[in-house]
Order: sequence, then C-alpha cells, then structure tokens
Amino acid sequence: MRQGRRDGFREFAAGRSGHLYRSACLLVGGDTHLAEDLVQETLGRMYQRWGRISRIDNPAAYAQTVLVRVFLTHRRRRSAGERPVGELPDAGAPEQGGGDPALRLTLLEALGRLAPKDRAVLVLRYWEDRSVEETADAMNASSAAVRTRTTRALARLREQLGGSLAAFVDL
Repeated sequence: MRQGRRDGFREFAAGRSGHLYRSACLLVGGDTHLAEDLVQETLGRMYQRWGRISRIDNPAAYAQTVLVRVFLTHRRRRSAGERPVGELPDAGAPEQGGGDPALRLTLLEALGRLAPKDRAVLVLRYWEDRSVEETADAMNASSAAVRTRTTRALARLREQLGGSLAAFVDL
C-alpha cells in the first residue's frame, strides 16, 4: 500500500513539477533558485500528506495553493530590504512556444517589483486562470479582497510599465 502511494506521488510530482516551477518563477520575479526551493518545499509538504491529498478531486489545484502559501510564508520571513541583485545574462534559455524575450523580461521585472500578495493574486488570476473564489481560497482571503487587490495590482503594474509596454506592441 505504501509503495503504491509513493509511486502515485512520484507520478504526480513528475507531471506537475514543470508547471509549479513556472508559476514559482513568476511569483518570485524570475529568481530561478528560489523558485526551485519553493517547488521543493511545496512537494515536500504534499508528500507528507499524500495519503489524504491523493483522494481529493483536484490535487493539482491543491499543489498551486500550497505553492502560493509557501511563497507568502517565505516573503513574510525574509528581511524587508533583502533583494538579489545581479546582471542579466547575455543569453537566456531558448524560448518555448515563441514570444518576445524583451517583453517577457520587462513584464517579469515589473511583476517582481510588486508586493508579494499583489504578485500572487496576478499570477493566480491571469497565469493560472483561476476564478476570484479559487484565488481567494488559495490566498486565504475574501473574494472582495481578491477583487480589490487585483484591481490595485493591475494599476500598479500599468503604472510601472507606463509607456514602455507600447514599444513591444505592434498596432
């Protein structure tokens, strides 16, 4: 029985790790090392409770919720002024599915300057395509708080981007 649960978790982790990692990268503003740590912490917590989690309707959604909560906990523990600083590499990883690398970097940078909860609400609502209610549940907040935070976070993102986004859009 235990071996079957372990195998089920391994299969789940192998199938969801990439998606969790991409979400974590968005949450942490592109810090790949921290994203890996958050995914590892998320999968570790899920493994501890896999016997119960494996019986729920949507373990993937539960994993995303755990990831967001791990991220928010990490941000609360981290000292306020600490920010990793460094130069961007000359060449990044090859693009998957097309897209403009300069636009992606601009958006990631702007997203990284948002407060952790603002970043989390935007990632859940627009990257994960979750409803207001699902986002509220993941963030342990009310639906009204999620709607308000989403509106304000989008306004802050637009304010940060200003006219720089227009340079990437062909009309």
